[in-house]
Amino acid sequence: MPVSPSRTPRAVPALVAALATALLLASSPLAVRAEETPAPSATAAPTPTPSDPPAPTPAPTPTDSPPPAPVVPPGPVFMPGPIPVAGTITLYGRGYGHGVGMSQWGARGRALAGQDAATILAHYYQATTFATIDPSAPIRVLLVSNFSPTPDRPARIVGLNGPWTIDGLGALFPPAAALTLSPRPGSWQASVAAADGTVLWSAPVTGDLVARPAAPHTLLQVAFKASASNVYRGAVRLITTSRVTAVNELGIDEYLLGVVPAEMSYRWPAEALKAQAIAARTYALRRLRPTAPWDVHDDTRSQVYRGVLVERPSVTRAILDTRGQVLMVGATVANTPFHSADGGATESNEFVWTRADGAVIGKPSPELRGSSDRAPDGTPYDAASPSASWRTATYSIESFSAIMAANPRTAVGLVTAIAFSRPGISGRVVSVTLYGMAGVKTVSGTLFQAVFNAHRPPRHPALRSTLIDLMPIP
Repeated sequence: MPVSPSRTPRAVPALVAALATALLLASSPLAVRAEETPAPSATAAPTPTPSDPPAPTPAPTPTDSPPPAPVVPPGPVFMPGPIPVAGTITLYGRGYGHGVGMSQWGARGRALAGQDAATILAHYYQATTFATIDPSAPIRVLLVSNFSPTPDRPARIVGLNGPWTIDGLGALFPPAAALTLSPRPGSWQASVAAADGTVLWSAPVTGDLVARPAAPHTLLQVAFKASASNVYRGAVRLITTSRVTAVNELGIDEYLLGVVPAEMSYRWPAEALKAQAIAARTYALRRLRPTAPWDVHDDTRSQVYRGVLVERPSVTRAILDTRGQVLMVGATVANTPFHSADGGATESNEFVWTRADGAVIGKPSPELRGSSDRAPDGTPYDAASPSASWRTATYSIESFSAIMAANPRTAVGLVTAIAFSRPGISGRVVSVTLYGMAGVKTVSGTLFQAVFNAHRPPRHPALRSTLIDLMPIP
């Protein structure tokens, strides 16, 4: 049994103890959730009270009033207020990721249900319209930051499949020739050598060096990037200061060829891939920074980009079929974050990206409104996701309290009760209040997740989202 309320908290402040006692008296023996079965709305239906049989109701007179609004698909119902805990504790959850914008597994489920990309995107990004941009519009992707070359380990770029050049030189270098950059006092030593080691060019340099394909099929390998996926379309700029930074410069739709298959399985339905392509293109366009040396990261700080080696024909078709398409809110490029699985509902942006103490400070975005993501029969569209439903290990209260005590913002001594605040539509935890023998502290749901994940025992399951509870979530 994951939670046992049979033991009264021993040193909780008087108000907290009173609340806990009231909950124990007013709720079911588990004192965890009002209902374990899905309810048609976020509020549990009242329990019927005995009464006389109702009088027959006359048939309603037909009117011209509009038909009733569709019934919201059922979802979980949670109990508010502090939940006393004792004995052991297990956290249960749904979904994977922040829950804002498009659920990738949800998009897959919707595509399998027959929805096209436009319908999928209209659900996840409300109040948006389509626009078209130049698919060759440039974007700059940070590949390597502040690399420190040595004579034995220089910054190295290799031209593949065709000829290439260096801006300002006027020379054409053959396939397999490599540019290396090594430090020297006050500058850098650059050289290009053919595959057989013949030096084709060498000179001290300051400032940036830009390697650029000289044929459509030429690719560039950033050999000093610590990744097997290090081959790219477009140019590579080496920014030299006391260290070297590598930035890939290419067209936005070329960039998507290395993003979409890194973010979504190329085996998924075409309409899901199209939705991902449009969302990723819009996300990138919104983040262009003309006055900065680069626009986006190549990892989850922006969206994952792995270059040529992950490209797949099914993804290429999806990008070509949506060539240049982006989403707008009025005259502004929409904000289109996405995540793996939403657990049956997405959340409004202001209830996810909060202050560390859980205070809601963000401005609501019209395109990022949370909503149910369930089929008419109540089945979540992301039901096939491995993260549709999950749980942590079961911990003694002492072990769980030790995990929380590893960070001063969640350290309350022996935990005696927990309260989850869920003001949004999805049931995600916006703030968590921990009641303990040494005090009471409130943190955001994302900080609670981060503390638990950082300090749980090795190989124990992590919290995959903030859609969590002390009992399984339907």
